[in-house]
Amino acid sequence: MKKIYHLSTCDTCKRILNEIKPPSSFILQDIKENAITEEQIDEMRELAGDYESLFSKRARLYKEKDLKNKVLKEDEFKNLILEHYTFLKRPVIIDNDQIFIGNSKKTIAAAKTAIHGE
Repeated sequence: MKKIYHLSTCDTCKRILNEIKPPSSFILQDIKENAITEEQIDEMRELAGDYESLFSKRARLYKEKDLKNKVLKEDEFKNLILEHYTFLKRPVIIDNDQIFIGNSKKTIAAAKTAIHGE
């Protein structure tokens, strides 16, 4: 599978998509318009190793719900991501059996190399 989960209203996601220039073989899913399914989050977890690595602790709701003062379990990370798209660390780039999560320069450079072989 070749897929990118992103948010079309996010300037960082737009910049990254522009930088990566994914080939037409990639499916782009705007997670605000087309919500993540349980099957999709489970596929991501399979590649990532856990739900926590897919979870964004920068989300506004993370602060609003005072989650930093709670110890969250794996199923809670999953349920929060399914509950609101803002909890998914973006973008999530899946290139067959590789997953790249988030927007760090290192992550994006690795994704670009995997996709284009540069």
